[in-house]
Amino acid sequence: MHPLFEAFWYILPAYFANSSPVVLGGGTPMDFGKTWRDGKRIFGDGKTWRGFFGGLTVGTSVGVIQHFIIPTYYGSLKLSILVAFLLSLGTLIGDLIGSFIKRRLNLPRGYPAVGLDQWGFLISALCFAYPVRTIPTGEVLFLLVVTPLIHWGTNVFAYKMGWKSVPW
Repeated sequence: MHPLFEAFWYILPAYFANSSPVVLGGGTPMDFGKTWRDGKRIFGDGKTWRGFFGGLTVGTSVGVIQHFIIPTYYGSLKLSILVAFLLSLGTLIGDLIGSFIKRRLNLPRGYPAVGLDQWGFLISALCFAYPVRTIPTGEVLFLLVVTPLIHWGTNVFAYKMGWKSVPW
């Protein structure tokens, strides 16, 4: 498999986990409307339990589908599920950390934070999956370059589809 394709293939569950809460989210906020000791919301209304578990389910499911497309990539269905789950969980935790930081900086919900929005989920996903399966440094660098472009493109697409109220 070509290294750039392998990098994209590896991170695909994280990309899906990151984008699916836009469509699947809503409902009860993960912070239950509570504030941090600074008086600001912990995460805000944009981070919901339904979106979190929806993203985790979609991202992990992508890993299962990948296994059946290229079964030799991870070697076993169990490992495919584990890596996809860890990438997805890392993505969603990274996104929560980003929201927490944005609330501390007084950035409103949905407001762009260049770098934090594009790399926070990616770096967290890579860290969560690292103990089980990682990719070479060159592939990580490739993902650090292309992820902002993919992130911005999918946000514009979601905006045009009416899934997001802003194109960032």
